[in-house]
Amino acid sequence: MKIGIPRETRAGETRVAATPETVKKYVAQGHQVIVESGAGVRASLPDSVYEAVGARIGTAAQAFEGDLVLKVGAPDGAELALMKPGTVLIGMLNPFDAENNACMTAAGIVAFALEATPRTTRAQSMDVLSSQANIAGYKAVLIAAHHYQRFMPMLMTAAGTVKAARVLVLGAGVAGLQAIATAKRLGAVIEASDVRPAVKEQIESLGAKFLDVPFVTDEEREIAQGEGGYARPMPADWMRRQAELVHERAKAADIVITTALIPGRQAPVLLRDETVRAMKPGSVVVDLAAAQGGNCPLTVADEVVERYGVTLIGHTNLASMVAADASALYARNVLDFLKLIVKDGKLAVDRGDDIVAACLMTKDAEQALAQ
Repeated sequence: MKIGIPRETRAGETRVAATPETVKKYVAQGHQVIVESGAGVRASLPDSVYEAVGARIGTAAQAFEGDLVLKVGAPDGAELALMKPGTVLIGMLNPFDAENNACMTAAGIVAFALEATPRTTRAQSMDVLSSQANIAGYKAVLIAAHHYQRFMPMLMTAAGTVKAARVLVLGAGVAGLQAIATAKRLGAVIEASDVRPAVKEQIESLGAKFLDVPFVTDEEREIAQGEGGYARPMPADWMRRQAELVHERAKAADIVITTALIPGRQAPVLLRDETVRAMKPGSVVVDLAAAQGGNCPLTVADEVVERYGVTLIGHTNLASMVAADASALYARNVLDFLKLIVKDGKLAVDRGDDIVAACLMTKDAEQALAQ
C-alpha cells in the first residue's frame, strides 16, 4: 500500500503522524511511504531522517494520493479535495463534528477517528487521548510555573524561607494525574478533586490530598462511577456542593489546573467568576478544557488573559508544545491501530472488531471498503 504523511496545516499544530521509527516499520512491511517535505520539521524531524529509513519526500498532493493517509488533525476542504474516493484516513478527526464527518462521507473517504478508541485493556496502545493528555498535563504545570511569579518548591535560604506553591488540580483523569505528578516533582503542595471516587487512591499515591465531596443519594453514587473510563455529568445538587468546596480551596491556592472534559459535551464549569474574583492576586489558572468552552467562564481559548489579578491560560493544544515526544507517542498509537486494519500488506477492515467499529466514522463507506 501507499502511505501518505502530509504536513499539518492547522495553526499551531507542530506534531506529525509518523516518525522515522514507525516509517521504518511500514517500509519493512513492504509499504511505500511518501512524507510531505517539511512534515516533521516542527517536531525536530527533518526530511533527511525520513529518507534515511526508506521514505520518499514529496509534495502535499503526493502525500494525499496515498491509499492510506495518516494525519494528526482533521483535514480541511482543500486537503479533502486532494484525496481520492476510497482513501483510508486515520487521525484525530473529532467524531463529534457532524459537519466534518458529512464532508468526509461525501468525499468517499474511509475515516477512522482515533479519539473514539474504547477505554479497554486491548486498546490501551492505541489510546491517543491518553497519550496526548499525559503530555498536556505535564506541560500545563510547566506553563503555570512560567507565569507564576514565585518559586514552586519551598526554599530555605540565607535571605529567608520561601513557602511552597499550593496547587489545586480539578479533574484527575490522565492529564490531571500527570499534572499532580509533575507539580509534586517541582515541590508544590497539591490538592485534587474528581467526581469519581475510584481515583482517590491514585491521587493520594502521587502525593496529593483528595478533596472529597460526599454523596448523599444512590443516584449520585452511581453516576460518579463514570462510563467507559470517562466522567458523566453529575446532578445539580452535587455540583453545587463541589463548587462550594472548590471555591474555598481555590482561594488558598496559588495555581489551579482544570482538566474536566466530557466527550461530546460542553466542558463543565468548575471555577466560577466569583471564585476567580476571590483568588489571591498573582494566582494562575491553566484551563485544559478551553477548546470545549472551558472549566472557567473567564478563560479565552488560545489566549492568556488577566482577570481580577489572576492569570488565566487557555492554550488549546498543549501537546504541540512538546512536539517531538507527542509525535513519537501518537505515531506509535497509529502504528498499533494499523495492525488491526492492514493484514499482509492489504486493507482488511473487520467491522466485528470493537475497536475498529468504534473508530470508523464514515459508516456508509461499504463500497470503498469492498474495493
